[in-house]
Amino acid sequence: MSSRRPRSPRSSTSRITEDQINNLLSTLQHLLPTSLVGNTNRVSAARLLHDICNYIRSLHEEADHLSERLAELLAATDASSAQADIVRSLPN
Repeated sequence: MSSRRPRSPRSSTSRITEDQINNLLSTLQHLLPTSLVGNTNRVSAARLLHDICNYIRSLHEEADHLSERLAELLAATDASSAQADIVRSLPN
């Protein structure tokens, strides 16, 4: 008995190819800051995905921190001042 999973009833044209996966991984790698990429010649897919997840987590943390800081600045600013208007006009 084979250990392979049975084929999906969908056509094989809807399956993602290894080349497509490699292209997507390359695209993701180029989105990482240069300081996080390291050796661009041979990085395992698992390592690249791990680094990308960590980077996205750090972006979420930074966004949360900046949001908290913005709320603090707004609370410390006179609500009728021009500075408060600028802070309120920033996108959420």
